[in-house]
Amino acid sequence: MINIVLYEPEIPQNTGNIMRTCVATNSILHLIKPLGFSVDDKTLRRCGVNYISKLKWFIYEDWNDFLSKNSNGKFYFTTRYGHKPHSYFDFSDTNENIYFVFGKESTGIPKNILKQNLNNCIRLPMSDNVRALNLSNTVAIMIYEALRQQNYPNLYWDEPHKSKMEIENYET
Repeated sequence: MINIVLYEPEIPQNTGNIMRTCVATNSILHLIKPLGFSVDDKTLRRCGVNYISKLKWFIYEDWNDFLSKNSNGKFYFTTRYGHKPHSYFDFSDTNENIYFVFGKESTGIPKNILKQNLNNCIRLPMSDNVRALNLSNTVAIMIYEALRQQNYPNLYWDEPHKSKMEIENYET
């Protein structure tokens, strides 16, 4: 199972987009307080569209609360301080709980947490023109790398709400 952990997220639009991505990929979302928004914020609902009701998600009081309830799995920390790319790691075991941890938009994951987990710190390769990618984009990249390695278990290859023949039979 893929788990997305947002440590003190600040921007509701990012979290709303991540909620939608989690629903699309059958991933679980974990939010660690304090949050920079209300979970009933209309911006959050608008970004998550009407998918939030299908989201499996949890909210925790702090990092220790999260750890006390989620100790079974492998943890990976996406940070600008990482020295290994996402493609370096093996996420292929579909029976393993994978936790991708992301820090708040302004300051990232606290350094004391990173220091304890240096071997599992990930940095997406990019030019020196930017410090980091947008949080929701980074989450999507990480989820889909893990799913690619797992051959996209329980996901549809074809869009289930439209006929596969719709385009093939389309006449201009």
